[in-house]
Amino acid sequence: MNNNFIKKAKSIKVVATDIDGVWTDSGMYYTASGEKMKCFSTYDGMGVQLLRELGIPTIILTSENSEIVLRRAEKLQIKNVYINEKEKLRRMIEVCRELDVSMNEVAYIGDDINDLSLLEKVGLSAMPPNSPARHLFSPDYLTEKSGGHGAFREFIDQIIEVKNTN
Repeated sequence: MNNNFIKKAKSIKVVATDIDGVWTDSGMYYTASGEKMKCFSTYDGMGVQLLRELGIPTIILTSENSEIVLRRAEKLQIKNVYINEKEKLRRMIEVCRELDVSMNEVAYIGDDINDLSLLEKVGLSAMPPNSPARHLFSPDYLTEKSGGHGAFREFIDQIIEVKNTN
């Protein structure tokens, strides 16, 4: 971890995340009857629990209109879940107002062009290495793990490590 990451991570009070391409491998699986499925890493779910233990809420912002995401968030007891969200930056500004935090106190991990405006404005940004938008933005942290394989958890572990060394 570099000093810039450490400085930024110390001030994080909220972690926000995209879902597809971060918590999932960005694949959507369909059964013969048309039922859509997603595969989530349990490592990422434990990351949410670890944040909760530190009093840091997790916010989900996804442009997909997905009942599956709502079910996963419900299981993980995530209160702030925004599906079908086309203006992630605007939504995050509203959430910050509600939680009385600044954008500099927000960490966000996203992977595609619809995440870029938010990635540019948060205090700490991250992307998985398989992001199709990597050439458009240089995040504060590039995970080693790909989306769907613990990228969110890896990012969380780095933030927690900094916070635990205070």
